[in-house]
Amino acid sequence: MQKKNLLLAVTGTAMLLGACAYIPRPGPIGNRDVPQPARPVDLSRYMGRWYEQFRYEASFEKDMDEVTADYSLNADGTVNVVNRGRKPGNSGGFKQSVGKAKVADPATNAKLKVSFFRPFYGDYWILDHDDDYDWSIVGEPSGRYLWVLTRTAHPSPEMLDDLKTRVKALGYDWSLVRVTRR
Repeated sequence: MQKKNLLLAVTGTAMLLGACAYIPRPGPIGNRDVPQPARPVDLSRYMGRWYEQFRYEASFEKDMDEVTADYSLNADGTVNVVNRGRKPGNSGGFKQSVGKAKVADPATNAKLKVSFFRPFYGDYWILDHDDDYDWSIVGEPSGRYLWVLTRTAHPSPEMLDDLKTRVKALGYDWSLVRVTRR
């Protein structure tokens, strides 16, 4: 009887684990070959306010507009992260998330680990940025997330077109991109 129960438990566990393999991860895989970051990042120049222009929609940011990200260096070398955005129909209120990032690749500072729910950290790769830090393209290794950020809320149409071209050149599927409204 004990062997039968053990066999049933092992079989049930194997079936459950097998079924878990088919649970989809959040978000589409929009880039199956995410490139390595193109260049090193000067973290002090990266700090400050960024305005989101485009993104791959993610459950934690679904339908949000007027999205900003504010970064500041902490005394211990980590980065304080404050993301804000507004959902349509929200009576004037912004939703805000505060997190912490740490450098994962000290040789370039282009790969960070960020957490809004410690102790769980996710990848944040600065894939490319402007020489003057006027724009930044951010992703992570799974290809499910993408953010395109600028220093100004309303960049020129030429800059937006150039960023769209860069996003496509990095292998991202433009049909999955959501333009963030201001």
